[in-house]
Amino acid sequence: MKKAISDTQVPLSLIRYCFLFLLLILSSATFAQERGKVQVVAPSLFDTLLAKRAALNSKVSGGGGSATVYSSSFGYRVQIYSGSNRVAAYNAQAKFNKEFPEMRTYIVYHEPNFKVRAGDFRTRIEAERMKEQLKVWFPIMFIISEKINPPKTVITND
Repeated sequence: MKKAISDTQVPLSLIRYCFLFLLLILSSATFAQERGKVQVVAPSLFDTLLAKRAALNSKVSGGGGSATVYSSSFGYRVQIYSGSNRVAAYNAQAKFNKEFPEMRTYIVYHEPNFKVRAGDFRTRIEAERMKEQLKVWFPIMFIISEKINPPKTVITND
């Protein structure tokens, strides 16, 4: 005996084709976006806050015909010591300050190590030169890229 197929049953391949067609239509609709305008909504005091931040980042002080500008930016430092001994870190800092008293040194503590970093160099070449000079006193050194305190710049109003 043959089984009768009713008219309500649809072949499976037809369902697959319909699903694929629907998927293609929906995906093309999501990629067909139009370009629009961006409207920035900012508080009324936003401009004054930006001006205050700019003033804080470049403090102008001094008198007469020149002003000293302080700023901070990214640059390089030479790391002359890294270890867990705090006394050794302070000794390395003192040894460096004895040889180069005009240069700043920084001690950074990242648990469990103390790191002594020296100098505020704007370019890597300057840091490499200092590293070559320090080979006599400190055999293991690294050049670190981080936020530095650049030297004071004198601006003349001529």
